[in-house]
Amino acid sequence: MTKAIFRALAIAAALLLGASVTPARAADPIKIGFSMALTGGNAGAGQQILAALQIWREDVNAKGGLLGRPVEFVYYDDQTNPTTVPGIYTKLIEVDKVDLLLGPYATNMAAAAIPTLIEHKRTSFGILATAANSQFHYPGYFSINNTGPDPERAVSAGFFEIAMAQNPKPKTVALAGSDAEFGQNALAGARANAKAAGLQIVYDRAYPPPTSDFTPIVRAIQATNPDIVYVAAYPPDSIGFIRATNQVGLRPKLFGGFFIGVGIAAMKQQLGPLMNGIVNYGALLPTPNIMTPELDSLMKKYQERAKTLGIDPLGWTFAPFGYATGEVIAVAVNGAQSLDHAKLADYLHSHPIKTILATFSFGPDGEWTTSDTMFYQMQGIKNGSLEEVGNVARYPIVWPDKLKTGTLIYPYADALK
Repeated sequence: MTKAIFRALAIAAALLLGASVTPARAADPIKIGFSMALTGGNAGAGQQILAALQIWREDVNAKGGLLGRPVEFVYYDDQTNPTTVPGIYTKLIEVDKVDLLLGPYATNMAAAAIPTLIEHKRTSFGILATAANSQFHYPGYFSINNTGPDPERAVSAGFFEIAMAQNPKPKTVALAGSDAEFGQNALAGARANAKAAGLQIVYDRAYPPPTSDFTPIVRAIQATNPDIVYVAAYPPDSIGFIRATNQVGLRPKLFGGFFIGVGIAAMKQQLGPLMNGIVNYGALLPTPNIMTPELDSLMKKYQERAKTLGIDPLGWTFAPFGYATGEVIAVAVNGAQSLDHAKLADYLHSHPIKTILATFSFGPDGEWTTSDTMFYQMQGIKNGSLEEVGNVARYPIVWPDKLKTGTLIYPYADALK
């Protein structure tokens, strides 16, 4: 199949998905295009990010837009399906002729977009993606994620540091995750961290997406009798894996990892007390020691809007990173005084960026030059009510020390009592 035919098919596929375009507000707007997971497994997060981006667009337009022009969005639902992404971004560039790009959200989709960005020499911003650019090293890709310069290892570093601080120290570990870009990257980092800690890896397997029955996987892990278990799972997998763990009675000394699903209110409500004891990776929690007046204002705006939209009522983590993505675009455009993609990339690689999240700089692969991650443990959750699972006190941060809001309950079985 020739490149021209492939491109035509890709554009046609994107057209079938259906675009959602904000109404024109001026004769000459700046159009920002992106895909977002509005249906499928990551929809619970994607809807939060879109709402936050729309708040940013309203805020920036109220201040006069960018370069004196209003901002409009052109966006498509990628259905949490990486195969739709190249066609969407090809259409945004070649048919919609957007001025700027952002996204996609999540590792699997961001990695699928990068070849199209490279082909068209465009700059974009992966939202909460893990090491999506680690194989491409494309200078026009930037990660809106606080994992830092070694993102693969950052999403498990705290977990293993917590484990090795216990007495007696654990000796064995089981690793599991989805056999897709996100899971592969997270497991590669966990593998490296486990070996650096001197742990014996007794189980190390990726499960095929989609997997609905995790009982055989959990039983296989249980048969190896690991001291600790680290899992990297997208939202639907999070529910299945955690339920299977409780049904089988898997009781390692430390259990957790990167369960993205427990960051979404509806999934928290489905799991309720089953989440207790899990030590989970976090990019941001609205704890008193983290919340700033700016973050607090955004969360209030988001939560009020969420009531009308019927989306996640909490907005923890995902909404702030969505808003910050818009802020990064504004910093780049205003700093470079240009919409030229190469100039925007050059500016971002050479200047510090101030956002609602933090002030940071981008490294060679578009990752932050410093890591600002955390791990928290879910404790004392009594039921699945929104009031209960939405109580931030149930999620004490246990790593790093500078952000600690509580004490680890160890071993895992004690947190279930």
